[in-house]
Amino acid sequence: MKRALIPLLALLAAGCSVGPKYQRPDIQAPAAYKEMPPEAYKEWKAANPSDATLRGDWWTLFGDSDLNALEEKIDLSNQNLKAADARFAQARALIKVSQSQRYPTISAGASVTGNRDSSTYALATPKTSSAFANYQLPGDVSYEVDAWGRVRHTIEAARAEAQASAADLETLRLSFHAELAFDYFELRSSDAEQKLLDDTVVTYQKALDLTENRFEGGVAAGAEVAQAKTQLESTKTQDTDLAVRRAQFEHAIAVLIGKSPAEFTLEPKSIVDPPAIPVGLPSQLLERRPDIAANERRVAEANAQVGIAHAAFFPQILLSAVLGLQGQSITDWLNWPSRFWAVGPSVAQTIFDGGRRRATQQAAQFDYDATVATYRESALDAFQQVEDNLAALRVLEKETGTQRAAVTAAERSLQLSTNRYTGGLVTYLEVVTAQGTALTNERVSVDILRRRMDASVLLIKALGGGWDTSKLPKLTE
Repeated sequence: MKRALIPLLALLAAGCSVGPKYQRPDIQAPAAYKEMPPEAYKEWKAANPSDATLRGDWWTLFGDSDLNALEEKIDLSNQNLKAADARFAQARALIKVSQSQRYPTISAGASVTGNRDSSTYALATPKTSSAFANYQLPGDVSYEVDAWGRVRHTIEAARAEAQASAADLETLRLSFHAELAFDYFELRSSDAEQKLLDDTVVTYQKALDLTENRFEGGVAAGAEVAQAKTQLESTKTQDTDLAVRRAQFEHAIAVLIGKSPAEFTLEPKSIVDPPAIPVGLPSQLLERRPDIAANERRVAEANAQVGIAHAAFFPQILLSAVLGLQGQSITDWLNWPSRFWAVGPSVAQTIFDGGRRRATQQAAQFDYDATVATYRESALDAFQQVEDNLAALRVLEKETGTQRAAVTAAERSLQLSTNRYTGGLVTYLEVVTAQGTALTNERVSVDILRRRMDASVLLIKALGGGWDTSKLPKLTE
């Protein structure tokens, strides 16, 4: 009866689990973004609630068919994403490795051994020896009773790591999609600046022709022709130099979609104003950022590791059994009396290890504290990134209006200076000055639009790109 109680008590103890129960660390999110204009909140709240959130194909907000086609190629061709996907698959496989510890290990084998007793120690007849064969067909069953939750914590840690790997994959995917959009709009801003300089070169050529005609007519001085020619050639140089920047972004886009730069060409195209971007509330950001989700899952994994370290202080309970057939020939295996078996539980407890278990537990606790700090810091970084790009969009929106007024004024000044020069009232230096001012303001206007597009992409990336934690794999048993 007492023998039967030992495994029974062990099985009852299997319902126990030592170590801390996981609770997600608290993060205090602000009620609203500091840089978010109040009217924008009203605009999104008045619409359908589903319109106030980003979707997975967030790049369609920009309404650019070329960008849409390029973004669709990222998941299919990018080798870094394929590597991250393989790491996630590996993490899922490791869950099964951990889960296998819940089940007994069964092994079987056969052995044949020849034996010869020493004649020195022979018992029957001194100074003689005997030889015999031993044929065995054993089977072993062993099972560790998860009395203290070590196996359960191991499975929890593996599952949390796999979910963190899934979130890492989404972080990488968002990063590449955002990088592609960023490079695309940088390239398109180069196209816009290229067109501006191309048009300016044509205008400056006409101004040079006018100056040369006036010089030939004896109205203009040779210095004025030199000034017009200098202005024209300098602008041509700037125009040509843009090709380097554009080519570099085109090459970067090619690599992102898994192509060699030699295989990819993107024709010039105009750029449009950025769309309105649904921002939502700061509290929602904690659920929408895959990098924050990955850090939270690693906190859960570290918590499980604390439980594993804590379980090491308790005895290990094993149930084992051996059964099989044994005889001096293979034919003996056919005889029922040749059977043998042994079954019983065992308990092992470490008495002294020089502080190894205590140090392991402390290390696991310190690792948990570090992952909590990393998790909270990633949330603060996310809030900062959203605020930074909201501020950029707000300020750049104001700059856009004032810069348009500056461009209009510069163009008006250039027209007046040209008319005054044609009428012989001023020298060509005034025209050159007005040309430079007008071109500078037009280029600033293009650059502001570029920065607005970049800030829009970075804001979407900071908001998680339409992802949320509900898309994490459940990885249930």
